[in-house]
Amino acid sequence: MMKLIRILLCCLALSMALAAQNTPTDDRLYDQVRIKLAQDVQVNGGAITVHVKDAVVTLSGKIRTEKARNKAAKIAGKVKGVKTVVNDLVVDPNAP
Repeated sequence: MMKLIRILLCCLALSMALAAQNTPTDDRLYDQVRIKLAQDVQVNGGAITVHVKDAVVTLSGKIRTEKARNKAAKIAGKVKGVKTVVNDLVVDPNAP
C-alpha cells in the first residue's frame, strides 16, 4: 500500500513539474510580444511599451493609426499564454 502511495506521489510531482514548464513566465511573454510587434510592418513596435503581469499584457505609448492600434492588441493577444490585453495605446499621427 505504501509503495502505491509513493508511486502516486511521484506521478503527481512529475505532472506538476511538466505543467509548470508549459506555463510561460511573464518575462517570456514580454519577449514574445515584443518580437511579434517588432516583426509587423504596420505596427512597428518601436514606440510601444509592453508590461506583463500575471499573463496580462498592457500596451502603452503612441502609435500612428487606429488600425495599427487594434492590430497591436490583436498580435499581443495571439501570443500563447497571454490571458488578456489592455490596450492603452494612444493614436498620434506623428508617432515614430
